Amino acid sequence: MVSRTTADARGEVVVLLIGMRIHRFRAVRLWLPVMLAMFRMLRELEKDPARGLRAKVLLTASPRSYYVVQYWESKEKLYAYATAPDAFHHKAWARLNRKERAGELRGQVGIWHETYVVPEGSYEAVYGDMPAFGLAEAYGQVPLEKRGRYAKDRFSYRSQQGPVAGKTG
Repeated sequence: MVSRTTADARGEVVVLLIGMRIHRFRAVRLWLPVMLAMFRMLRELEKDPARGLRAKVLLTASPRSYYVVQYWESKEKLYAYATAPDAFHHKAWARLNRKERAGELRGQVGIWHETYVVPEGSYEAVYGDMPAFGLAEAYGQVPLEKRGRYAKDRFSYRSQQGPVAGKTG
């Protein structure tokens, strides 16, 4: 096993952070369905790789906060899944919106997401004695030397020759 590797991502990378915060532990009937819906959506996406989810990492920030880091093929595939009438997300989002409008969730459970579209040259990664994880799980991993020993070298790596976006001559 190569001891130091980097992610073999090329081009733009789409990262979705999505999660929930339990405001009141006793409100299990309100926050547990939110958590279970996330697991169901992840299973649905794993069964249908064509939808565009490349990899995911489940995390907890505290006993109250849980989130998933997701790596997507493109923002178009992420948006297509989010709006697909046949996807579980559509049903879960409608149910959540109804509960939110009725004021049932206020003060009980919070939800959030952040989406980042990261152009090539604006990400880099290093893994020491790690199996494929995160970005490397999504795109594969290569020996560190293939992209550069230092972060500045990995940031300057381009999968295609030509000018770097946003930079001239």
